Amino acid sequence: MEAMSPRTEPRCRTLSIHVVTWNVASAAPPPDLSDLLQLNNLNLNLDIYVIGLQELNCGIMSLLSDTAFEDPWSSYFMDVLSPLSFVKVSSVRMQGLLLLIFAKYQHLPFIQVLSTKSTPTGLFGYWGNKGGVNIFLKLYGYYVSIINCHLPPHMANNDQRLEHFDRILEMQNFETQDTPNILDHDLILWFGDMNFRIEDFGLHFVRESIKNQRYSDLWEKDQLSIAKRHDPLLREFQEGSLLFPPTYKFDKNSNNYDTSEKKRKPAWTDRILWRLKRQSQTDFQTPTLSAPFALFLRSYVSHMVYTISDHKPVTCTFDLEVYIDISDIPETEDQFLLFYYSNNLHSVVGISKPFKIQPFSFLGEDPLDEAQPQI
Repeated sequence: MEAMSPRTEPRCRTLSIHVVTWNVASAAPPPDLSDLLQLNNLNLNLDIYVIGLQELNCGIMSLLSDTAFEDPWSSYFMDVLSPLSFVKVSSVRMQGLLLLIFAKYQHLPFIQVLSTKSTPTGLFGYWGNKGGVNIFLKLYGYYVSIINCHLPPHMANNDQRLEHFDRILEMQNFETQDTPNILDHDLILWFGDMNFRIEDFGLHFVRESIKNQRYSDLWEKDQLSIAKRHDPLLREFQEGSLLFPPTYKFDKNSNNYDTSEKKRKPAWTDRILWRLKRQSQTDFQTPTLSAPFALFLRSYVSHMVYTISDHKPVTCTFDLEVYIDISDIPETEDQFLLFYYSNNLHSVVGISKPFKIQPFSFLGEDPLDEAQPQI
C-alpha cells in the first residue's frame, strides 16, 4: 500500500445508515414521522435510509391503486426525504411487505442495485402474506443484502418461524460470480416482524417486568435469543441490546398493552439483525473491494410516540466504514443529471436540474456547496 500512488490509495469514509422496521397494521401514515426518521436529531448526518414495513393495506382496491400510483407510505417518505437531498434508490413490494432504500444524491454514482427478490412463505409456501423481500446492491464496491421479513405469528409456531427464516435465506441466490450466495455478501441487514415471543413466563410476570424495566429478566426466554444460542448460522447474526419495552401487542391509539379478551403477552416481535462477512487476514492486505470494513451500532430503540398500529416501530442507526478507491471518484466537474424512471409507466417521469458531485464530498473533507438536485 505504501508503494501505491496517492490516486489509488484507498480512503476511509463513514456512512450513517438509519434502518426502520414497522408493522403498520394496514394503517395510513400519521401526519408526522420526524421522530421515526430522526429528522430533529442535529447530531445525525444520515446518508442512507433503509425502511421496511409489514402489513401494508393489501386489499384489492389498494393493490389496484398502488399498481398505477405509489402507495401512500412510499409517497409520504418521498415527499419528506426528497427536500433533504435523498433519492429513492430502490423498492420492492410483496403484498403487505414493502422495502425502500433512500440515499443522498452524492452517493448515487457508487450505488448499484443488482437485483430485487420476493420470497413468499405463506399458505403452502406460495402466498405472499408472509415471507421476505430483498434488495441486493453494491455499495462503494461492497456487496450488501437487505431483507425485510414477516414470519409466522403465535407462541406455538416458533419452529415454523425458524424454518421460514432458513427458507428465505436459502432462496437468496444470485447470478453473480463474486457472490452466488447471500452468505458471500459483505453485509446482510435483516429485519422485520419476526414474531418471536417470550416463553414460559406468565402474562402478569411479563407485564410487571416491563413496568419495572427489568427487561433482562425476559431476555433469557426470548425465542430468538434462545434460537441463537443453539443455531450456529443464526448466531452469526448480531443484534443490539433490547433496552426498550416489547413492541407488541398494544391497543391501537394507545400505549397500553392488549386489553382485549385474548390479552396477548407482550413480546419483542420487531427486530433488526446484521451479519458481517468473515474476512481472512489476506483480505486485509488488499486495498481494493475486499478491503475490510466495519459496522458500528449507534442506537437501537423503539418509538412509543406512534399509536396507529398494535406494533411500535423499531429503528437502528449504524456507522458503516467503507474504503474508497480514489481512482474510482470522477475527477471531472461535469454536471450530472438524475432521471426518475417509472416501472409502472415504462418511461422517464422526471429529470433533475444539473448538479455536480465532487471528490471532497465523498471523503468528508468539506460539505457540498452545490444546491441539491431538484426533480
